[in-house]
Amino acid sequence: MLLLRLPLLFLLVSVALCQYDDYDYQPASRHGPSGPNCHQDCDCPYNFPTAMYCDSRKLKFVPAVPAGIKYLYLQNNLIEEIKAGVFDNVTDTLRWLILDNNQISNANIEKGTIDKLSALEKLFFSNNNLTEPVIPPSKSLDELKIMHNHLSKFPSGLLSDKENLTSVNVQYNQLTSDAIVGAFKGSNKMLSLDVSHNKLKKLPAGVPGSLEILYADNNEIESVGVGYLGKLPLLQSLRLSHNKLVDSGIPAGVFNLTSLVELDLSFNQLKSIPEINENLEQLYLQANEIEKFELTSLCKYVSTTSFSHLKHLRLDGNMVTHSSMPPESSNCLRVASDIIFE
Repeated sequence: MLLLRLPLLFLLVSVALCQYDDYDYQPASRHGPSGPNCHQDCDCPYNFPTAMYCDSRKLKFVPAVPAGIKYLYLQNNLIEEIKAGVFDNVTDTLRWLILDNNQISNANIEKGTIDKLSALEKLFFSNNNLTEPVIPPSKSLDELKIMHNHLSKFPSGLLSDKENLTSVNVQYNQLTSDAIVGAFKGSNKMLSLDVSHNKLKKLPAGVPGSLEILYADNNEIESVGVGYLGKLPLLQSLRLSHNKLVDSGIPAGVFNLTSLVELDLSFNQLKSIPEINENLEQLYLQANEIEKFELTSLCKYVSTTSFSHLKHLRLDGNMVTHSSMPPESSNCLRVASDIIFE
């Protein structure tokens, strides 16, 4: 690859984004002595008496939770079912429920369990056997993660009263576009939605206008609807890599959104560079079929005050090279630090 470094900036832009291990957790060996208000199979440290750590203990059931517990860690076990009554002491006080990496299915979640948790703020249910989401009644819910399950439907209305919900992550499931119609309506505070690694043929409809991050990579999306992004005036990051996008499915100016900072269209079937807004800073177009470097897609006008703010541009794996760039490119792309060709 040819790496062109323009002279104004020498900043390498990292695009790695951690999506795991994002809850505050201390290994069992660091918990210290356990307090008296605790289940015998778990730890409840004196210096954090509202937390109960039951993780990585080969448990096959959810233990009864004592009164006063607000943070419950049950990840990395062999749990297959949740029996009625285990949360009776904390229905209106439990805030965090971490159930990642177990073997729980919908059929084995009894009534009178999660459906009674009225104060829950975070529900992490990744790497289980769910076929549809399990949603608590809590209006305080702000983060929902059901990654790496077998979700095939997400019924409309489940999140309609979740006015504090800011983040939903359902990547690595089996969701289709028809299965999520109206699924994410409700919260006007939602900032992040990740539906990547599913079976979507179009971007999810009816998403909140408050979104700042939308990830839909690794699906079967062929087009972006006219006006779709116009309903997301705060969107900063859009990832659509590894889909089936073609030029005819990209309406003129659809990505010309002033708020957008990152746009990933890599690993698609585009033959031309789509029009972007001059405020965009990171554009990923590698592994497409682009045949021509069209500067007007990046800069409509060039002057002392009008130019592209792109810092990172990837075009490797296409049919353009450094020699494809017109002479005036350096003026348009004056703040770019990395432009990568093949």
